[in-house]
Amino acid sequence: MKLLPHCSGRRHAAVRVLLLGLLTWGAAAQASIRVDIDGVDADLRHNIQALLSLERYKDRERIEPEAVERLYRRADDEVRSALRPFGYYEPKITTSIQPEDAQHVWHVHIQIEPGTPVIIESVSIVIQGPGSEDPVFLRLKTPEALVKGHRLEHRAYEQAKSDLQATALTFGFLDARMLRNEMRVDLANHTAQIDLAIETGERYRFGATSIEQHSIRDDRVRRYLRYQQGEPYDEGKRLRTQFALDDSQFFSTVEVLPGEKDSETHTVPMHIVAISARNTWSIGPGYGTDTGARISAGFLDPRVNSLGDHLNIQVRISQIEQDFDVRYDMPFGDPAIEKVSIQALAQTEQLSGSVEVHDISIGPSLYKVEDRWQMVGTVAALRAETYDPYSIKLLNNMIVPGLTLARVPEGYLGENLLGRSLYINVVGSSSALGADTEFLRVDTQAERVFALWPKWHLLLRGEFGDTLVKDFPELPGIYRFFAGGDQSVRGFSFDSLSPTIRTPAGLPVQIGGRALITGTVEFERDLPHNFGIATFYDMGNAINHLSDPLASAVGIGFRWRLPVVTVGLDVGQAIKAPGYPAIPGPRLNLNISPKL
Repeated sequence: MKLLPHCSGRRHAAVRVLLLGLLTWGAAAQASIRVDIDGVDADLRHNIQALLSLERYKDRERIEPEAVERLYRRADDEVRSALRPFGYYEPKITTSIQPEDAQHVWHVHIQIEPGTPVIIESVSIVIQGPGSEDPVFLRLKTPEALVKGHRLEHRAYEQAKSDLQATALTFGFLDARMLRNEMRVDLANHTAQIDLAIETGERYRFGATSIEQHSIRDDRVRRYLRYQQGEPYDEGKRLRTQFALDDSQFFSTVEVLPGEKDSETHTVPMHIVAISARNTWSIGPGYGTDTGARISAGFLDPRVNSLGDHLNIQVRISQIEQDFDVRYDMPFGDPAIEKVSIQALAQTEQLSGSVEVHDISIGPSLYKVEDRWQMVGTVAALRAETYDPYSIKLLNNMIVPGLTLARVPEGYLGENLLGRSLYINVVGSSSALGADTEFLRVDTQAERVFALWPKWHLLLRGEFGDTLVKDFPELPGIYRFFAGGDQSVRGFSFDSLSPTIRTPAGLPVQIGGRALITGTVEFERDLPHNFGIATFYDMGNAINHLSDPLASAVGIGFRWRLPVVTVGLDVGQAIKAPGYPAIPGPRLNLNISPKL
């Protein structure tokens, strides 16, 4: 079918309308439009499609020939408008249209020659006033996207201007004003000159803070402030104060708001308004391939007294574990990251298929954060009963001190974390503390995600543990190592990997290992709509000697990324299974982990 080329002028437009009318006379009114754009890269095409009226109307169920013509006439100007922000001011554009075919589809073709781009000839970003030497402004004087000799992009210019204004407001230069914001384009020479200038004015400081709440003592609330009166104003510190008070659990709602600036003293008064939180009850069912069906219930009293103490009670029941946990938290110092906790825990857990533990413990814990490390010191009075085929029943009453180090994000404010990049736990006991078997146990876990290419990620995860103990079968079950499961070696059931030893009667049994090695290599590919796919290799085992064989498995998985976590559904297939009479079949794993 002959194409109708685009031409300008009223006479030509009238002829085109007449031709289109003749060609479409008697055609059905229901139609769609197909638009093909050639001659530009993906970024330019995407912007053209976003501005093109034909694209917005192409899938309408009913579109008249006159409407198609009206949209088609706009195409030339819209394409030019879409190219200009990328530095192409003089493109050559040829458009053509085919009337409806047998499927009632209009075919529009747009051929583009972008032409010579506009090149940045000079960039001048001037910062005047008291903040001219402040590091927060100095880093903005040489934006990476605005460089002499590079193609002009409007969004880079707008971003540079926006960064100057946003930085002024964020860091308390509340009287700042733009002196110049010019982008001069010389079409004859295809060059552009960028000229930005800002007068910062004086930097404001935090003024007095008023507090309106009835939950805890005001002096306790003030310990959550991430700023001090008289410090230079910083919007980040205001937000961190808001987050710290939100995470305190004292309040159902809390707002940390700046008041009207005082132009004479250059201060900003702060106001904290909060409504007390109520005691809360919670209950929730769940399911995991490690735990089976489970249910949990809890009670939280967020403010036992005016000092801000918490009471938290949790009951968790699953097919492999049942526990009752009572914790009383007493914040001190910087209450967002420092506290003393008294915890009482009663727990029954099935470890592998042959070890069962019943434990009761009570003791204090001390939480502190230094730099990017959270340190938790614990002392627990423990009564541990272990049932296994080797020792039948073990009973231990002992005092167990411990220390945990965990890497936390910069600016950590005590919020619960689903994962940590590095975690080290050391516990032990001796005969002087009541232990029948002296031991020292170390467990180290590490996890890191790398962005390889757009939409591709690499996850590396590993765990290493070891125990110094003279008589391993006498070690309480909760301190033995096992491998296998959703966060260990997929392809094997939870805690199903450990060394085989023989009972006094000569029967082979698995009662755990004195050491542990596991590792994961996983590649993930992002898909549209927050979905993803993955392939992985897991290896590891609970062992008694470094020479013991390691299990391994490979598999594929599906990912669904929610705002905070990633839900994963994996199918793992064992390829090495030491201690098994035969390689087990594929195994389904469901896991929830921090978002990648």
